[in-house]
Formats: sequence, C-alpha cells, structure tokens
Amino acid sequence: VQLQASGGGLVQAGGSLRLSCAASGFAFGDYVIGWFRQAPGKEREGVSYISSRNANTYYSDSVKGRFTISRDNAKNMVYLQMNSLKPEDTAVYYCAAGLFVMVFGTKFTDLSMNYWGKGTQVTVSS
Repeated sequence: VQLQASGGGLVQAGGSLRLSCAASGFAFGDYVIGWFRQAPGKEREGVSYISSRNANTYYSDSVKGRFTISRDNAKNMVYLQMNSLKPEDTAVYYCAAGLFVMVFGTKFTDLSMNYWGKGTQVTVSS
C-alpha cells in the first residue's frame, strides 16, 4: 500500500497550489480519500475528503470556498486545488485513505483513515 502526496512548495499569499495524491496497492475505488494538514505545534486537521462512489465532498470551514478536491479513479489519483492561499495554510499536507469517514460535529477526524502517505510541505508567505 502506498500513498504519495506531492505538489507542495513555497507560494505567496493569494497564490495557488495543486496537491496530488498517488495511490497504489489497494482497491482505490472503494476508499474515501482525505487530506489532512499539520502545522508546527498544532493538531492535525482534516481539511477535505472525497467519497469513493458518488464523490461527495467535505471541506473544513477554514478552507471552504478556496480548496477543491477531486479524484480520478482510473488513475488512482486525488487532487487538492488550493486557491487564495493564506499564511495560516502553511503546514505539512498528508493524504490518507479509509473505508468510511468519521465526522464529529463539523470536524473530519483521522480516526477512520487506514493508510497514510508521507506529507508534502506547503509554505505560504505573507
């Protein structure tokens, strides 16, 4: 099983980045794919997810309206388009896969994610 996040980098506030998550070694089409981020000294935050079949999506309040998640099941890929980036978006971003999601209130948690990739650093300068 492998999940590989890529596409991070350094960008100025207001700029855009597109993260990619390449998956292999499991039945990708059966899994929800989520994006999480963790900034230094902060808890890991569930940013977005996309469901396996009907492509339902979720966005945390902090990124809603700026980030867009999509998936290509034929290529085993998930993308996170990040626009209007802010310095507070600076974090290491991880993609993860699970058979279902656990959302407490409005918070997407990592409790149901089975597989994790190494992260990609996103740095937004002011």
